[in-house]
Amino acid sequence: MNILLDTHAFIGLDSTPQTLSETATAICKDPANTLFLSIASIWEIQIKISLGKLRLPRALPEIIQWQQQNNLVQLLPVMPSHIYALDSLPDHHRDPFDRMLIAQARVEDLPILTHDQQFSKYPIAVRW
Repeated sequence: MNILLDTHAFIGLDSTPQTLSETATAICKDPANTLFLSIASIWEIQIKISLGKLRLPRALPEIIQWQQQNNLVQLLPVMPSHIYALDSLPDHHRDPFDRMLIAQARVEDLPILTHDQQFSKYPIAVRW
């Protein structure tokens, strides 16, 4: 299965695995699954680090590289089609980064790994 990681799920995978549900852990550990991380999530993480709202055990570039090498995490670029899809999203969720992930999940037909219950209000598959 291909699956898009919400930002918190990616941080959990790398730095706080105890915060992942059993299902989320199993999905992340299954080598048959391809994990995708949006460039929007990297942007969000870097902003939170810069504002002092998030501390990680290693530098963000190291974490990304390690996850790409060890968990085969694939980076999902933000494409114009993802941006245009924002126009058709209802306003259930106000966070711009989460809205981008929802748009990407819809356009790319990817389930998303998240504990955020707001995502379930959109026509996307949610796993947790």
